[in-house]
Amino acid sequence: MGRHTGAVCRLCRREKDKLYLKGDRCYSDKCAVVRHAYPPGEHGQARQKFSEYGQQLREKQKARRIYGVMERQFRRYFKEADRRRGVTGEILLQLLESRLDNVVFRMGMARSRAEARQLINHGHFQVNGRKVDIPSYLTKVGDVVAVRENRKSKPVFKLIAEDRGKQGTVDWLESDLEKFEGKVIRIPQRDEIDVPVTEHFIVELYSR
Repeated sequence: MGRHTGAVCRLCRREKDKLYLKGDRCYSDKCAVVRHAYPPGEHGQARQKFSEYGQQLREKQKARRIYGVMERQFRRYFKEADRRRGVTGEILLQLLESRLDNVVFRMGMARSRAEARQLINHGHFQVNGRKVDIPSYLTKVGDVVAVRENRKSKPVFKLIAEDRGKQGTVDWLESDLEKFEGKVIRIPQRDEIDVPVTEHFIVELYSR
């Protein structure tokens, strides 16, 4: 099964929470979750009651959709998090936050993670001076992420510059939006990862 190509606002409504998949629209009154705070479909407004498994599944799906990760790749992240020392759920989120597409988004150099993925795929970014066109590339502490010099004049970056700051900044990253570059200062702590996910449900799901 390929990547979701339908209306992403339906995904937010399905989870009944803002997943910030649409860029500017998510910060406006046009947001689908604001206008229709119930799941899509004929029975969307019916009262929903989840089993324990259902709740675990919804949290996993929510995390996958926020970061734009397919099931097989998400399972690999979990296995890696489970292998490392520490709290598995927290490490899982730290791995997802370390993805290059997420770092670009968090630095304010893209308006959504989906836009960041597209820009990276098109070869607009470099890490430590070397071109990287893999959105899932895992950044490390000390990495310098920047828009390549010959791409900064592209119209898309002028639009991003006009909308900068809407999603806010994070303390574990350093960014200079005038130069379109930033640096990974440290690994984020759980209270710095502002995603609406209860990660221990994901751990329980994969531990079945």
